[in-house]
Amino acid sequence: MPPKYMSGYQKKKRKLRIESLIQSQAGDINKYFTPNLVESKNVAENLLNNEEDMGLNDDDKVLEPVNMDEMVNNNNEEILESLIVDESDFFEKDDEQVQHETLSQETCFDDPGKWDNIDKKIRDFLVERGPKRDACTLFPKDSTNRHFNVLHYKRILSNGEENDRRWLLYSISLDKIFCFCCKLFKKQKHKIGTQLANEGYNDWHNLSHCLTSHEASKEHMECMTDWLELERRLQKNQTIDARAQVQLNKEKEHWKHVLHRIIAIVQRLAKNNLAFRGSCEKLYVENNGLFLQMVEMIAEFDPIMNEHLRRIKDHETYTTYLGSRIQNELIEMLAGEVRKKLLAKVKKAKYFSVILDCTPDISHKEQMSLVIRCLDESENSIKVKEYWIEFLEVDDTSGLGLFTHLKDALIHLELDIDDIRGQGYDNGSNMKGKHKGVQRRLLEINPRAFYTPCGCHSLNLALCDMVNCCPQAMSFFGVIQRIYTLFSSSTKRWRNFKDHVKGLTVKPLSQTRWESHVESVKPIKEQTAQIRDALLDLTNDTEDPKTKSEAESLALYELEKFEFLLGVRVVSRKKQFEESSSTEIALSAEESFRVNYFLFIVDQAHSSIESRFAQFKKYQEIFGFLFNVERLQCSDDESLLRSCKNLESSLAHNGYSDVNGDDLFSELTFLKCSLPEESKSAIDVLDYLKKMDGCFPNAHVAYKILLTIPVTVASAERSFSKLKLIKTFLRSTMSQERLNGLAMLSIEKEIIEQLDYTDLINIFAAKTVRRVVFN
Repeated sequence: MPPKYMSGYQKKKRKLRIESLIQSQAGDINKYFTPNLVESKNVAENLLNNEEDMGLNDDDKVLEPVNMDEMVNNNNEEILESLIVDESDFFEKDDEQVQHETLSQETCFDDPGKWDNIDKKIRDFLVERGPKRDACTLFPKDSTNRHFNVLHYKRILSNGEENDRRWLLYSISLDKIFCFCCKLFKKQKHKIGTQLANEGYNDWHNLSHCLTSHEASKEHMECMTDWLELERRLQKNQTIDARAQVQLNKEKEHWKHVLHRIIAIVQRLAKNNLAFRGSCEKLYVENNGLFLQMVEMIAEFDPIMNEHLRRIKDHETYTTYLGSRIQNELIEMLAGEVRKKLLAKVKKAKYFSVILDCTPDISHKEQMSLVIRCLDESENSIKVKEYWIEFLEVDDTSGLGLFTHLKDALIHLELDIDDIRGQGYDNGSNMKGKHKGVQRRLLEINPRAFYTPCGCHSLNLALCDMVNCCPQAMSFFGVIQRIYTLFSSSTKRWRNFKDHVKGLTVKPLSQTRWESHVESVKPIKEQTAQIRDALLDLTNDTEDPKTKSEAESLALYELEKFEFLLGVRVVSRKKQFEESSSTEIALSAEESFRVNYFLFIVDQAHSSIESRFAQFKKYQEIFGFLFNVERLQCSDDESLLRSCKNLESSLAHNGYSDVNGDDLFSELTFLKCSLPEESKSAIDVLDYLKKMDGCFPNAHVAYKILLTIPVTVASAERSFSKLKLIKTFLRSTMSQERLNGLAMLSIEKEIIEQLDYTDLINIFAAKTVRRVVFN
């Protein structure tokens, strides 16, 4: 029985033990709660009674007897402070530092070589989670050219059965092995002297003898017993008083439901490119942002969120999960999970292509969009996918600078630059340059990374070349732009235009998209008379001399000119050697239009298309016999063998080729006769090859590479639309990490919908636990 009166030292000692027990329940997401003081008192009293009933000695006891009424009355504020976990304790550093420390602590958490001084809370979490082995099978060799082998994870019994050594773990940081249970429980019983329980073991020559000796030792068996006993108790929730466990489980479920709703809000806002924060970050305050307003709205109908906000308002908890840093962490976690799934598909496909494009953002920073194209074979039918990966902020926009950023990004993503089989860029000289551009620098490292310029850009530039080569065409589109500018620059003039023109409205020209020129011509072509009437009416109504002059010029001169309507205008041409300076050629209007306008543009079109699509000719020479199924089926053996040999040499590097030309010829010879009738395209052929399950390995590789090579950079262009929606003028100070996270959640919507909320909450909980500092 405890003494009736205790000394001040005893009270202080017992108070510290009580606080230690309560604080040990905090640290991960499932334990972030503030229990009621009376319930805490009851829990502690029950624990004391249980200890006495079990007959524990002083060393094994968790708590000593204490006057709980006196403690509650005298130390309410101190106990409350010990129970509250403030998220600011974890996020008082800047985002970059937190990210760096989180990654390093994740490594500590999974690496037994860094488990030197861990507390009971971390030990319980490790036991509840179980031993975790790294999937890496490439172990470094020592000075004797030996290394650890995964075969040692299994113990072969005398009867031939295999027994998993679940306790055996490998430390990547130290290149040593450890015993999971002895490392965690050695301080409970003995100071075990084996290396597996202390500094680790790496004598690979004598490893078998060491493992056999260790698992037969008394100390190891005692630690195994303690491990398995604690694991069983954790699974059955028998580690503390049953009443306290019920309260813990209730709080766990509460916080899981709260996080479920918060993650859903983050996902919805990010998917729709909406801003999270306002001018204030307090609940029930005007202009506090969409995130807090959605939390408030859900609380009106949802009892769980309502209870969460009640606790915050009543100061029962300071762990809100509503702050900006938590938002950033959730965005980063969601984007990280999406990126992880994307990269897993890329690595599974092996071959991939890189697509790059650059644009300045609202804060005048150059952003390079990185898109990876590969084949997705995870479903029943193969699909060509282009995945957006991230925006790279670049300072040096030269070919060398852009290539350096690309190379560093691939290394960070753990993608092998030697597996690149295609590269696609726009027609910028720093990208496509043959001597110092990105494509040339990548080809120097990997000559199998076939470069193809963007087909859409090339066609648009060819059409622009046609327009700029002919004065009549330049003048024609100039008049169209003048008409649009005149009417659109004033609401009154636009109303005048709408009064006369009831159909299509005039549209501006675009320098990057040719289809905008077509849309601009349609209103003029189909409503010339109505537009002329609107210009004449504007001439009579306006008092502005500049507007009057412009409208009169367009109505009475430009639109009525024969050369505008039919494109007839005398153009200078190169004089032939037999012609004298006084020679004049008289042409009819029709002949002049044909010779000096139509044929002039056709010649320029032919020349531009030849030069801008020259790279596609090389692509056709290498892969053309595969892309066209009819051509494959009609090809003779000699030409087919020559094409296969050419493909083998084109895919060769450092004495190795992706395909064998002779074997590919044999496979295609049989394949072209056995293809089903519904196989009309290259991807249909690849689907058929997949169903044949490895019967045509070389043909399968050849078609994979064929479809991996990009044709356009449209995916990178579309990502810039998201960039402009996310990083607006009011959000121009957004960090690069947050920008990439929000863009990933907005662009790759299909994958984010496939994520499981339970898994996300567990991942977030594990990262929270990993913030505990390892000494």
